[in-house]
Amino acid sequence: MDRPARAVLTRIALVIPQLIGLTALVFLLVRLLPGDPVISRLGGVAPQESIDNLRHKLGLDLPIHVQYLNYMKGLLHGDLGDSWRTAQPVMEDIKMRLPATLELLILGMGIAVFLGLLVGVISAGKPGGLVDRLTILYALLAGSMPEFYIGLILVFVFYVTLGVAPAPAGRLGIAMLPPPRLTGMYLIDSVMAGQWDTFRDALRHLALPVITLSFWQAGAIMKMTRSTMLQIDESDFINYARLVGVKPSIMRRYTLRNALPPIISLAITIFAILIGAVVLIEQVFSWGGLGQYSVQSVISADYEAVTGFLMIAASISLLLFIVMDVLYALIDPRVKL
Repeated sequence: MDRPARAVLTRIALVIPQLIGLTALVFLLVRLLPGDPVISRLGGVAPQESIDNLRHKLGLDLPIHVQYLNYMKGLLHGDLGDSWRTAQPVMEDIKMRLPATLELLILGMGIAVFLGLLVGVISAGKPGGLVDRLTILYALLAGSMPEFYIGLILVFVFYVTLGVAPAPAGRLGIAMLPPPRLTGMYLIDSVMAGQWDTFRDALRHLALPVITLSFWQAGAIMKMTRSTMLQIDESDFINYARLVGVKPSIMRRYTLRNALPPIISLAITIFAILIGAVVLIEQVFSWGGLGQYSVQSVISADYEAVTGFLMIAASISLLLFIVMDVLYALIDPRVKL
């Protein structure tokens, strides 16, 4: 096995103790949330005997460390427990809802990164120019507006006022059936099934939440691209290339390549944060993904569902940082895995 492969496997192995620590922390913090799952199930007027029986059945009358050990035993077998709210295993709930969240995040972040790089490069090419000033203004505007507020404005303008966008009520229209499930992402599944009407309808419903997400995040990537490229543009190797007559297009390519590591770091960090922070966007558009699932679970004191969501979000975040290390090594040969 070569060195890069060993390094990646080592990083993956280091994820395990981190997840164990996160599991303990999440398990404890979730149980400190206000609300009682037993009362949520039975109601506040249930007799005390029924409350005690259900608490014993759920194991909530055991000491907290015993509850944690029982949870870990199930986790080792891939069991995240059962959600009392949906009456299904939490793992099945997550499998059903995770693709909706990933479809929204991948498209939104993909557009944000593309626009951030494109406009950031143009802005850095002419500091103080019109594009540069508009970029700074846009970045300040996008960074100062909460994401749910942007979503509400888009809904008001394009759905309520202009009537050109579909209702913010899910991933498909009420008369449209989902495509056969392959990945859970409607765009991919509808293309694979040749259902182009479904594809167009899914794309229309994705438009506003994706624009909301990309508008919110593109500003930060623009600012990072602009500032990093301006900094590298003043470095010794670029000044030397300029002196010996290297073409501006070639210098711009080298500048961008050296600016990519911090941009990738920012983009992946934003993506990792958004896995848990996309809650408000999903609520505005009734998206039915993990974010909306987590909110409903917290409100109903569904311990197992909240813990399962946080565990999956943490696992994806840790794996994303491994991907970031690999990308660093691919872009910069000086970085060794």
